Amino acid sequence: MAQTQITYDDQAALRVLGLEKTYGGGLTSQTRALDGISFDVPRGQYVAIMGPSGSGKTTLLNCIATIDKPTAGQVFIGTQNLSALRPRDLADFRRKHLGFIFQDANLLDTITVRENIALPLTIGKVKADEILHRVEEIALTLDVDDILDKYPYQISGGQKQRVAAARALVAHPRLMLADEPTGSLDSKNAKLLLEYLAHLHEDLGTSILMVTHDSYAASFTERVLFIRDGRIFTELMRGTSSRTEFFDAIVNVISSIGGADNAR
Repeated sequence: MAQTQITYDDQAALRVLGLEKTYGGGLTSQTRALDGISFDVPRGQYVAIMGPSGSGKTTLLNCIATIDKPTAGQVFIGTQNLSALRPRDLADFRRKHLGFIFQDANLLDTITVRENIALPLTIGKVKADEILHRVEEIALTLDVDDILDKYPYQISGGQKQRVAAARALVAHPRLMLADEPTGSLDSKNAKLLLEYLAHLHEDLGTSILMVTHDSYAASFTERVLFIRDGRIFTELMRGTSSRTEFFDAIVNVISSIGGADNAR
């Protein structure tokens, strides 16, 4: 499978330009987590970020998610430069345009599954009838419509992650960010979630950026960016390859850069 050059698109769902992140004090004690990373994610593309432990994967995702602030560089969601937004506007933009799935579902146990999914819409003051319609629609798509009136502590781990995905998608985000979404799941539930994400991507055209250490999870995507020492090492495009062929190609790159992967 041929490796390709990093490409750029002014109409991309996400564009990262010269992103740098350093931690620490003086020059001798600084740690450079990101070292001038640039790439884009075209609208509707499903992309994985992979690399060895400490390569900068999570730092990159946190900077894109505005959880962390880069030392230098810019992040665009669509045409919006996130660094140009004031903190209050940034929080509003993040709520309206970004969806998040983390390794832990981070659901609120004191409210029902229905209310958890509806939370972004409730905060956004969407009309009640619209909330009802959108929650039931996405719950049906993710096969959690039969547990809407249960509480998170009453459902399985796999169901929790699908509920988290529903909550991330209910506001129709421009970009979904996923940080090791299968990390806490067994093989069966991980496979189910990955199949659901691929299905949602194909049917809804959602742009997805997923950080993962798992080659199996990455094989469900269309494109994999590999990071080493805070820089993009290379990328793979799936193209017309089967998922098995793509998995093998991913494992080969991971092996060459010294990263660990889970073969399921």
